[in-house]
Parts: sequence; C-alpha cells; structure tokens
Amino acid sequence: MNNKVPENPSKNRKGDFSPLVVVTALLVMFYIVANLMAVKIISIGSLSLFDAGTITFPFAYMLGDVLAEVWGYKTAKKVIIMTFICNAMLVIFTSIGIILPYPEYMEDIQQAYTMIYTYVPRIVIASLISFLLGELANAKVLVWIKDRQKDGRRLWMRTIGSSAVGYLFDTVFFVLFAFYGTSPTEDLISMIVVQYIAKLLIEAAAGTPLAYAAIGYLKRKYL
Repeated sequence: MNNKVPENPSKNRKGDFSPLVVVTALLVMFYIVANLMAVKIISIGSLSLFDAGTITFPFAYMLGDVLAEVWGYKTAKKVIIMTFICNAMLVIFTSIGIILPYPEYMEDIQQAYTMIYTYVPRIVIASLISFLLGELANAKVLVWIKDRQKDGRRLWMRTIGSSAVGYLFDTVFFVLFAFYGTSPTEDLISMIVVQYIAKLLIEAAAGTPLAYAAIGYLKRKYL
C-alpha cells in the first residue's frame, strides 16, 4: 500500500472559505509575530534564556506540519516561500517608516520606533535564513517519516520527530545570526539549548494536540 502523501490542492466547497488560505494566513501571522517579539530577550538573573518569539514560534511549526500532512510537501514549500516573502516585506516597510518625517511632539515615539525596527531587520534576516532551513527540513522529514510508516498512524511521531530536526536547524542558525557579537558566548549557548528544549516542550504540550485536531477536522470536512 502506498502511504506517500498526495499533493492535494485546496478543495473549496461552494460558500466555504478555503482551509488552505486560513492555515497560510495563520502561519504567516505567527511567524511575523515571533520575529517582532524576538527583540525582547527573557532572562533569569544574568543568564539569557530565550527570546520572547519562542512562545509563538512552535505554533508556526505546527501549522507547517498541518500543511505537509494534509496538502503535501510541494504545497508546504510554496507557503513557506510566501511566508519568507512576507517577512522580507516587513523589513522593507518598517525600514521605510524609520526615515519618514514626523512631528516634533512624536520624538519619543520615533526614537522607540527607530530602536525597535533598526534591530528588527537583523532579527528577521536571521530568522528568514533559519526559517527556510528549519521549516523545509521539518516538512521534508514529516513526509519522509510518513512514507516509511506502514499505516500512516502515530501522527505525534511525525510532528515531534520532524520538529526535532527542524528546530535544530532553526535554533542554532537563528541565535548565531541574530545575537552573535551582541551577547557573550555563554548566553548564546544557553539560548540555543533553552530555546530548543522550550520549542520541543511547547510542540509536545500544545502544538501536537492542535495539529491532531486541525488535521482531523480538515481531512473529515474537506478531503
């Protein structure tokens, strides 16, 4: 029996909103929010643990799992590239916002805006590189695992197994690109280790149950 994931197109019913559009929009939203939140570093004492974007990032990966599981790797790849483009546009337009003129009474807000969005491009560029590596590895591994399973069951094995590989690529590259030269080496190491573990825990505790619910619903109603 061939368990290979079919490249299913989004299937619209008359009057229904395309589920692929919904999943794509949510993935882009979670990823942009994660990049904006990544400017804030969470620490205990003098030790930096992880950036605040770690809280929402696993949900973007969960939606990547849904895309690969339901629509296949080719569709997931297209959405990942679209997400890449959306985040590049974030950098372009927020950078334009920095140089636009402003009234004198908005000086404090302008300084805060400039401080945040001057740092955001480095975060986003680092995130774009790590996102492409991590998400594509995640989708590829999920499909690879499913192709080798006899019955296509044990979704948790695919979601967590693929995320374990994807998070490794994403976390190492992101932390090094985003914070190298601005944080001491011990903080970089701690951020890599803690972020990786935190992402896997969030994936296991929240991402995988949500993936089960989303995939089950989509396959029952639309596919």
